[in-house]
Amino acid sequence: MQGSLRGNGGPRYRHTVEEGAPYETITVDKVTPIIGAEIAGVDLTRPLSNRQQDEIHRALAENLVIFFRDQALTPQQHLAFGRLFGDLHVHPAAPHEPGLPELMIIHADKDSPRANGEGWHSDVSCEEEPPMGSILHIGKCPPRGGDTLFANMYAAYEALSDRMKRYLEGMTAIHDGEHVYRGLYKNHGVADRPVYPRAEHPVVRTHPVTGRKCLYVNQGFTSALVGVPRDEGDAVLRYLYQHMENPLFQCRFRWRDNSVAFWDNRCAQHRALWDYWPHTRSGHRVTVKGDRPV
Repeated sequence: MQGSLRGNGGPRYRHTVEEGAPYETITVDKVTPIIGAEIAGVDLTRPLSNRQQDEIHRALAENLVIFFRDQALTPQQHLAFGRLFGDLHVHPAAPHEPGLPELMIIHADKDSPRANGEGWHSDVSCEEEPPMGSILHIGKCPPRGGDTLFANMYAAYEALSDRMKRYLEGMTAIHDGEHVYRGLYKNHGVADRPVYPRAEHPVVRTHPVTGRKCLYVNQGFTSALVGVPRDEGDAVLRYLYQHMENPLFQCRFRWRDNSVAFWDNRCAQHRALWDYWPHTRSGHRVTVKGDRPV
């Protein structure tokens, strides 16, 4: 498998992935055979060698989401790590650190009316060019709870019947940010925008690096299938959402202070669990720009 995980602006370098080949500069411990791996042997607070960067690219391509422990990143180190993968995305609604629009604040405590990412979704899929990947650093964890679930959308697509694959071939769906974002961050003092992103994307997209097909609809943003009656589209989407939630497609990450999760939004969905009230979970997210789904 050959390609680059770089987003807009072109690749910094290309690489060849041979699944199963040994890693030289990092260790990769799979969470499940289907999705997820913990990465060790690398310090993200220090500059990475080209070989380390290449192997992290490869680990992400092979595992869809990768995890790093004991990474006490500063905001600048977090941003620098994200830029290794492409230009950085600015969220259309969420609060960010002053003067650092690419550094999104992730925070929930006893006074929060909600927590980030409580339902299954792919980040900001409502944009014309949705993000390639998201890099979340949690500095402060609750004593218990606060796990994140991740699901493999290659596996979800491949498990569909051939009849359903033919039905979905060439179909598109509307992804809308209006119902998600309006009023969402009022408690953070964020004023609403006049309009929020809305886009039409293929229901089945082809990953630009791996060339594999995956499902690309999600409960958070997908509002309708295009070209079919509304009741039919709603029924098909309900089926796909239920299908995607099969635990066989998933892994679960248990956070500790100064952990990092880096996931590929093009082929994975995630869901954060808010089961830790009244405790605090706090950190930052850096998001890498992507390309228009095809």
